[in-house]
Amino acid sequence: MAPRRSTSRRIEPSLEGARASSGGQGDFRVERNDRVSGGGRSTASPKRSAASSSRKSGGGGGNGGGGRRGRKPRRGVFGMMRTLVYWCFVLGIWGALGVGGIVAYYAAQMPNASTWSIPDRPPNVRIVSVGGEVLGNRGATGGEQRGLSEISPYIPQAVMAIEDRRFQSHFGIDPIGLARAMVTNLVAGDVVQGGSTITQQLAKNLFLTPERTVERKVQEVLLALWLEHEFTKDQIMEMYLNRVYFGSGAYGVEAAARRYFDKTADEVTLAEAALLAGLLKAPSRLSPARDPQAAEERAQVVLQAMRDSGYVSDAEVTTAMTQSPTRAPSYWTGAEHYVADAVMDQLTEVIGAVETDLVVTTTIDSQLQDLAEDAVVDAISTRGGELAVTQGALVSLDATGAVRAMVGGYDYAKSQFNRVTDARRQPGSAFKPFVYASALEMGFGPYSVRQDAPIQIGNWSPENYDQKFHGPLTLAQALARSTNTIAAQLVMETGPENVVALANRLGIKSTLTPNASISLGTSEVTLQELTAAYAPMMNGGYKAEPYMIERVETLDGDLIYQRTATQPERVLDGDVAAMMNAMLAEVVRSGTGRNAQMSGWLPAGKTGTTQSFRDALFVGYTSNLVTGVWFGNDDGKSMNRVTGGGLPAETWQAFMSGAHRGVPAALLPGVRPDGVIDQGPGYGPVPPDGIGDIIAGQDDPSGWGIDILGGSARVTSPRINEGAPMPPASVGEGNWDAQPTGATQPRATTLLDLILGN
Repeated sequence: MAPRRSTSRRIEPSLEGARASSGGQGDFRVERNDRVSGGGRSTASPKRSAASSSRKSGGGGGNGGGGRRGRKPRRGVFGMMRTLVYWCFVLGIWGALGVGGIVAYYAAQMPNASTWSIPDRPPNVRIVSVGGEVLGNRGATGGEQRGLSEISPYIPQAVMAIEDRRFQSHFGIDPIGLARAMVTNLVAGDVVQGGSTITQQLAKNLFLTPERTVERKVQEVLLALWLEHEFTKDQIMEMYLNRVYFGSGAYGVEAAARRYFDKTADEVTLAEAALLAGLLKAPSRLSPARDPQAAEERAQVVLQAMRDSGYVSDAEVTTAMTQSPTRAPSYWTGAEHYVADAVMDQLTEVIGAVETDLVVTTTIDSQLQDLAEDAVVDAISTRGGELAVTQGALVSLDATGAVRAMVGGYDYAKSQFNRVTDARRQPGSAFKPFVYASALEMGFGPYSVRQDAPIQIGNWSPENYDQKFHGPLTLAQALARSTNTIAAQLVMETGPENVVALANRLGIKSTLTPNASISLGTSEVTLQELTAAYAPMMNGGYKAEPYMIERVETLDGDLIYQRTATQPERVLDGDVAAMMNAMLAEVVRSGTGRNAQMSGWLPAGKTGTTQSFRDALFVGYTSNLVTGVWFGNDDGKSMNRVTGGGLPAETWQAFMSGAHRGVPAALLPGVRPDGVIDQGPGYGPVPPDGIGDIIAGQDDPSGWGIDILGGSARVTSPRINEGAPMPPASVGEGNWDAQPTGATQPRATTLLDLILGN
């Protein structure tokens, strides 16, 4: 019996282990009975044995090793699939509820849909020439709105191909495109493709800010759905193309076409349309004004997309791809933009605030505008390097003051500063006509004589350009030679205040300092006001206020403003104007303005050169136009000895010759083909025969002693008319203040006085 007890004790731990590993009490009992039998036949019933056998084979619910091996294949494949489907369904429901809640929340923050409306596009001002040619567009967009029928068909096709291929079929949002973009971005690990439709982009441009938030995205979707409900696809595309940003300050296809290709939107080619559509991805980075190579590469991607979408054929794509990339100007280019800017500066003064799209008809003649730009650009391009000239300007007006051409600088793309209207510079000797006109008003004549000799006015001693003196000269000769000493004498004799008053009366609006040096053009003026102040001389004495706006109307043709002709103010006596015409014609005929001579015409004008050759001007006119030309440098650096009679007069001649081609020649009042000044009241005496001998010092009945020594004139003045006033400055050589004892008489002032012995 002892062995049995010992065996029983040895079996007990096994039973405990079986109990610990057993999944239920039944297992334990079966195992115990089996073991107790000592390995022999079991005394359990057949039914229980069958159950036990079944459990051992893995069919039971226990956690034994055999049970785990039996369940793995079934639960690992089908069970996981059922679980995944279940949880996806659950999460989908909760996600939909969450998205719906977010949408509902942000939708509640928006105004009622019944109040939504398309915001007005910022007003555009189309500026056209007198013949209707577009000079420029101004406004926040840089171009006017165009209907879809007024746009090249390649443009919307290119935009749809690269931005939204299912534009014609989706309902505002594109689930397929959105899914594709998500997958592409996940694969790339970055945001490389967007899922927004054209309608969504339009909604963002019309109503929303560019920030990337959940709220903005929800609002964008809702607005896109509203747009699709309210408008047709064509209307949505038209709004989009007229408002989307194409870079370089161009909003809308019209502005972009003019900005990059200098043409209208309906003239855009296939290659150009692909380039424009390619800009939408990154307008600034891909701009042909910044990186033409990158713009071209992107355009080729667009062309491939157009071919894949069936818009164009392989042959068309091949032809378009052969075009080499070209760099667009860094800014709007063309001198007409100086005109457009100047018009906008005046527009609010004429009509007030701009609240709707307008068409402004100007006085600009597009052919003259092109001639003017060519003249200035050619002059600087061909001779600017050797003459150290980097800038130029030109303005041309008719007798009424209407501006017919304006070039504010060498290259508008590089500098938008208008040197015609905004730059104030010294006019130099181009101011002298106002000095001489003031003298004529006081009774002088073209043949009145003054001494070209050293002169002292206070501490100032003016010198001539050639640093020589030429003795007695008539006023006509002195003006033709641009003699500084005689101009200074005339200012002091007529009074600086009178000269300033006359210049203001004729059209100079800048502040002028009334001193002796004003005779040499030391007060700064604009080229436009200086040129306009010459007009009263060519039109018979009437003020010509510069203007460019002729008419303003809406796009529908409703007239807002029309300039009315009024009787101009007379600012110069007709006889004085005629004498000035004759004297200034002599400047061109034989004086410093000889380079301005025109075939078949006898123009009049005056040169101007400032100190150290910083500025050079020529202002001249015919009976048809008055034109001013300036050359210099914006930084005030000296040019290479450029005078008003050089490059400015040559450029003036080039422009005016083209402007008068085919126009019947007409003489200015007071100008005769033979060069003799017409007779008339106040014109002054006609020189008698032998005037050359008198000027040369021979047969001098007046007592003037002329001795030419080394190019300088030593002048001895006679004593006449005791008690008459002295001139306001000392003229002659030697001690400026020295006068003979008891000398109270003035020097002779006119050749008639000399001849008559007065």
